[in-house]
Amino acid sequence: MSIMDEFLLTDRVAIVTGASSGLGVAFARALSEAGASVVLGARRAERLRSVAAEIRAAGGRATEVPVDVSSPESCRALAAAAVAEHGRIDILVNNAGVGTAYPASRETPEQFRSVIDVNLNGSYWMAQACGVHMQPGSSIVNISSILGITTAGLPQAAYAASKAGLIGLTRDLASQWTGRKGIRVNAIAPGFFPSEMTDQYEPGYLESVRSRLLIPRMGRPAECAATLVWLVSPAAGYVTGQTIVVDGGVTIT
Repeated sequence: MSIMDEFLLTDRVAIVTGASSGLGVAFARALSEAGASVVLGARRAERLRSVAAEIRAAGGRATEVPVDVSSPESCRALAAAAVAEHGRIDILVNNAGVGTAYPASRETPEQFRSVIDVNLNGSYWMAQACGVHMQPGSSIVNISSILGITTAGLPQAAYAASKAGLIGLTRDLASQWTGRKGIRVNAIAPGFFPSEMTDQYEPGYLESVRSRLLIPRMGRPAECAATLVWLVSPAAGYVTGQTIVVDGGVTIT
């Protein structure tokens, strides 16, 4: 077997949440290109259908299932739909996320909870829903953020807390499930990549953090997606409980 064969995902079934925009689209495309059948979940059904159609037009296998990851029932319905369609779940990418930038003195309980409910709780509900169907050799990847590790000059308490929580959740699920169930659980902490959240930054903000970037540019979605493909593939079969940082060097400056 060639070393490149270790990166193939032929006959694997992957669920990607938050698959209607940004890195979620890049993740879904990359998993499909590596050979996986992809089940796409997000709240925006029309955009989800468009992404699935694009993947199918490129020769991939994709289905879409609207989901609200803050609802455990909706998460279980997504997992059940994947099993009904494909008979199995091999890969879960917990990418669904929302962000806010409210000063801590003014952030309301509702605003804080809405972020935690999607970013952290939603990842847990999806892991629970899929974990009961996963067989040894399966893989879960939680999409955290460098804001779970460092700060970036914005008031993002809820977002940072949720993403730091995902890193802890990753370690614990790996501890519980890798040895007993054979499910590897890891996280990726992206830095600055084009997304709906970066589109909302104030003019000049990204330029202000450029001095912290050892690679002085925003990341390309394909760079993060390639990390994901490696992490869920047999090539990373000895990696679990880890958070892989893809950030152009921000977290070491």
